[in-house]
Amino acid sequence: MVKLIKSNMSKKENLLESINYQKGTIVSRTIINQPLGTVTLFAFDQGQGLSEHTAPYDALVYLFDGRADIRISGQTKKLASGDMIIMPADQPHSLKAIARFKMLLIMIKSKIK
Repeated sequence: MVKLIKSNMSKKENLLESINYQKGTIVSRTIINQPLGTVTLFAFDQGQGLSEHTAPYDALVYLFDGRADIRISGQTKKLASGDMIIMPADQPHSLKAIARFKMLLIMIKSKIK
């Protein structure tokens, strides 16, 4: 289950403190939602994850804290606090919280139709 918290950040905020963990779930907070891309904060409790899927956007993932396995096109990458990775558009990917973690997801539309 993913809980969504909408955001209107018109003031200075600390990203790490602006989203909290909730036991047994994934919490998300959308910061920017535009036709050309999105910026979203996530807090994954330990053991939570997103099953394999694709997206029509290039996506940059930055971990603020914790540890995650991110699988992209069949290859698993282990990320820890301070790490980032780019998930290319249209490539299958999934995420799993090895330890609870917070991440910033920036998705940029890479194809103009």
